[in-house]
Amino acid sequence: MTSRTKKIAFFITLGSCLVAVAIILNVGWIMVHARHVVQLILGIVFFALIIAGLVIYTIFLVREIRRSEQQDSFINAVTHELKTPIASIRLYLETLQSRETTEAQKKEFYSTMLADADRLHYTVDQVLKAGRLSHQGGALISVDMTALVTECVDMVRERHHLSPDKLAFDPPAFAHDAPTVLGTTDDLETAIVNLIDNAVKYSHGNVQIRVELLADEKNVLVRVHDKGVGIPHAQLKLIFQRFYRVPIRAVREVKGTGLGLFIVRSIAKRHGGRVFAESPGENLGSTFTLELPKASNE
Repeated sequence: MTSRTKKIAFFITLGSCLVAVAIILNVGWIMVHARHVVQLILGIVFFALIIAGLVIYTIFLVREIRRSEQQDSFINAVTHELKTPIASIRLYLETLQSRETTEAQKKEFYSTMLADADRLHYTVDQVLKAGRLSHQGGALISVDMTALVTECVDMVRERHHLSPDKLAFDPPAFAHDAPTVLGTTDDLETAIVNLIDNAVKYSHGNVQIRVELLADEKNVLVRVHDKGVGIPHAQLKLIFQRFYRVPIRAVREVKGTGLGLFIVRSIAKRHGGRVFAESPGENLGSTFTLELPKASNE
């Protein structure tokens, strides 16, 4: 049992004991003042407030301890995500500086260093975007979702060196005009890329991802299906919280900051939409749906 788990158990126990004592005192007050209506009512009201205050205080304290634990996990994850590529780049640079290498080796080293630099950029970008989302504004424009999703899929294919059969997307032929949403292209691109990136990372080598673009009279939906680690039913809503990561081994093995899905949810909300996840269970894959209101024809 970790120190934080012990703290949570202690404060829950303490809160429960205090509530029990308050209830016993309340019952005693009722028995003593059963014939004095005014005192009886006042006593019940005050004791109810005391009990409510104790319960709220205990819940708040437990939440703060858990939030502190999540932030520590986030700091550890970000530190690892920053230190690992920096150490790798430094090692290759020292190798290039200290000894002779062939052209083939140089190309391999440069390719690895560029990949590590991309990893650094991605981590820093995620952290900065999470910080900006709460106060970011800007003009909204009409965004062609077919073109945007196609661009996002191509981007992830190139980043992870995937073939179209591993990451499939067939742009649908809509009966009328291509669906559009009112938003910011950069934010929507971030949300869609994050969903597809997550599907790749949590597939654990079994990359079989299918992206769908659907539209009805009111909404545009982007769905990302994968056959990866899956999500336990109880975790389906929690995964969109800041810093939260599903506490199963398959997820812990993948390094991350716990910000990706939080960013997606924040972007969806700011565009008047929502994002939700579905999964039959652990190791059974999952489906993430980004639902956005369709831009009016006017």
